[in-house]
Amino acid sequence: MNAAPSPLATIRATALGYAPRVLQGRGWVLAALVALPVGLSIVIFTVARLQGAEGTPGEALKIFHEVLVKMMLPIMALVAAPAGIREDLEQRTLPLLLVRPAPAWALPLGKGLPWFAWGAAWLIVGTLGLQVIGGEPSLLPGRLTALVSAWWGELALMTLVGLLFKRGTLWGALYFFLWEPWVRIFPPFLQRLTFTHHIESLAGSRAASIQANQLLAQEQVTTHPVLACLALLAFGALCWALAGWKLQRTPIGLAGSEAEG
Repeated sequence: MNAAPSPLATIRATALGYAPRVLQGRGWVLAALVALPVGLSIVIFTVARLQGAEGTPGEALKIFHEVLVKMMLPIMALVAAPAGIREDLEQRTLPLLLVRPAPAWALPLGKGLPWFAWGAAWLIVGTLGLQVIGGEPSLLPGRLTALVSAWWGELALMTLVGLLFKRGTLWGALYFFLWEPWVRIFPPFLQRLTFTHHIESLAGSRAASIQANQLLAQEQVTTHPVLACLALLAFGALCWALAGWKLQRTPIGLAGSEAEG
């Protein structure tokens, strides 16, 4: 009798077997979420330069925080996460995975790694593209690290939420687009419970400053970049582990209401 494959072998085999899926429609939608706004910004910048206008670092700063961080990154997680284990759950193919002689808890990470690599590559391309319109060179390493680390955490979070709730995408959207934007009126402790806080700490910049007339706004705090990066990576690892734990406890032979998304 052959021994069951190790967790590492399971993750590697699952990732390699699933990787071609990222080159299908959903994967190109993911790429477009980064490429289109950055590409459009470069076109507008180029036209403006031809007309004699000068680019400023503030334009790249605004696109980075207001477009990539606050809009595109969460939407990427909402698009990519359901294509992993959640898709098997909805298509009733999950039992076929769970009966194989392999550690079930390793499957979410194995199916998530191709999406992480694909999304991270496009986020890097998009961030480098912002340099064309006047991005500050000294902030580039922090921006790259912030986006890739946050992508790791947000993708893992949405994978976990998709396994915990039948309407995981809805709950994820509420978190990203209601909880996260309120970060500036939170006390310091609650600010640290958002991706926004850690991204801004890593990137070394914020989208906007708090004005004196915003009476509800709390003092904005900053976490050391190393700690912010470790927090995002550790949170992602925790979510992947919890997703694996949840899948390990999922009964084989899902049917009906248990499999509905």
